[in-house]
Amino acid sequence: QVQLVESGGGLVQAGGSLRLSCAATGSIFSINYMGWYRQAPGKQRDVVALITSGGSTNYADSVKGRFTISRDNAKNTVYLQMNSLKPEDTAVYYCHANIKEDRSLSPIGSWGQGTQVTVSS
Repeated sequence: QVQLVESGGGLVQAGGSLRLSCAATGSIFSINYMGWYRQAPGKQRDVVALITSGGSTNYADSVKGRFTISRDNAKNTVYLQMNSLKPEDTAVYYCHANIKEDRSLSPIGSWGQGTQVTVSS
């Protein structure tokens, strides 16, 4: 059974930095893309950044130039380096990964439990 375990959230002042980590554990044959999403109170969950197994990345316009997504394929881990944080970045951040548990199976999307990021002004 696959699990995504996140860490690294917290409280930071505007202009500060945080680094989120998300490790996939369990029965894993391969991971296609991994990504980070966020959900602020009363709002829908939106994509923040995505990264493929080959390292291609995609970012939401609101975080371009401030956030960097990376991954360590050997550790099945994805990271989100967040710099120049703004109060509007406050949200619960969720890790997502498209994982094949076996060569013969189709990939299944899995979510982490979420980690709170709060940016004070």
